Amino acid sequence: MKKNLVYISALVVMAIAPGCKKYLEQVPDLRTDVNSPAKVAELLTSAYPRANYIPFLEAMSDNANDKGTAVTTRVNAQPWFWEVSSDRDQDSPDFYWQRAYGAIAAANQALEVINNASDKAAYSASKGEALVARAYAHFMLVTIFSRSYDAATAAKDPGIPYVTKPETVVVDKYERKTVAYVYEQIEKDLTEGLPLIDDNSYAGAPAYHFTTTAAHAFATRFYLFKKDYAKVVEHANLTFPGGKALSFLRPVNTVYNNMEELVLRKEYTRATQKANLLLAETQSWWARTLISNRYGCDPALGGMINGLDNPAGARASYKVYYQGTEDYFVPKFYELFIRVDQNANIGDGWDMLPLFSAEEVLFNRAEALTELGKFDEALADVNDFLSQRITRYNAATHNLNIDKVRNYYSTIDTRAAVIQTILHFKRIEFMFEGIRWFDILRHKLPVTHVSFDGKTKIVLGPNDPRRMVQIPQEAQLSGLELNPR
Repeated sequence: MKKNLVYISALVVMAIAPGCKKYLEQVPDLRTDVNSPAKVAELLTSAYPRANYIPFLEAMSDNANDKGTAVTTRVNAQPWFWEVSSDRDQDSPDFYWQRAYGAIAAANQALEVINNASDKAAYSASKGEALVARAYAHFMLVTIFSRSYDAATAAKDPGIPYVTKPETVVVDKYERKTVAYVYEQIEKDLTEGLPLIDDNSYAGAPAYHFTTTAAHAFATRFYLFKKDYAKVVEHANLTFPGGKALSFLRPVNTVYNNMEELVLRKEYTRATQKANLLLAETQSWWARTLISNRYGCDPALGGMINGLDNPAGARASYKVYYQGTEDYFVPKFYELFIRVDQNANIGDGWDMLPLFSAEEVLFNRAEALTELGKFDEALADVNDFLSQRITRYNAATHNLNIDKVRNYYSTIDTRAAVIQTILHFKRIEFMFEGIRWFDILRHKLPVTHVSFDGKTKIVLGPNDPRRMVQIPQEAQLSGLELNPR
């Protein structure tokens, strides 16, 4: 393909240290002068994107209806209409792009120190974390801003710049290359980095780093997109001791069911919650706006969460709340408000984000097993999930089998019935978390958005180029090839 040069460094610098070349030559804090294993480990706390992708991915999906309310913001409305973002603030695609490349810059700086160190063995665990973190940030960028991976077209589809070296100038040149190339680099970093990770190196805060468990969880998502289903199963089995996921699942129909809203908000993203395999702090207003957004969870979607219309024919025990007549939500996020001025009520909202969870790994494995023709094993995973969700769960009554799901979907195609079952329960489980968009991409599901008054209907088809979020304005001005529209 034609090579497209992009000056992307300005985006990274903007994300972590705005300024000119003279500024870059200064040492603003101890972390910049990285010269020991301890300082490299500290630097890697910045190797995770501190931005929230959920607000725009959720709005783009079928988990957002028009509630017809007066609270309308660009950051919520533009993705719902699949328009190019004109917002650069937190919770926008542009903000995520900047912070993701900022995380990559931190990983690359750490790797440069490690590669130049005389005692490389002392940095082994940090090298593993840096490589996997770099792979993750690039994976999220290529998933959001490029065409979804398809082996038949990936060698032609434009990807995103895969950055592997620290930046020493404000403006540098990069090639966008292809989705296939980006996937090759992701897999290279992932497979090289994962065996080096040492969980014992994360003193007191493993939930905020790529542990071996979290890295295997990431691998299940990556290989599911790549359609390498055997590797999805392999990494899912390595995520849990003995491959058994049940004890890691959230106890929704028992413990969670007895929690009040505020307690549940904090519990859902608590580091000690076994279901949370990797957490990240993100600058975001999502904990408050997910309720009041015009384009979000309305009574129809809210009613579906615990409805009876599902293959098990049973109600789940999610705590669904409503505010007014149109705003429905499940408490999952708790905002930490950081004041920027102690004398004024202004500041930034911060949300803790579960980047990977036990439930996602379970569903990824179930889908992979289905694609491998192991339908009973796939449904066994789904039944483990249902045992922690269905109200007054009874295995004899509620467990699924092949006949039950085929009858529900009125088909003799077992694969199709099991896949639809998985996608149904997965959609409900991850409402308000953006994961639904990934399934829409992989399965080329159409999405229809209808205005509150029913007069406007817009459809996002399986091959609609608007499935690729447009690259940010700064990158466009630097020469990066635009996504088609």
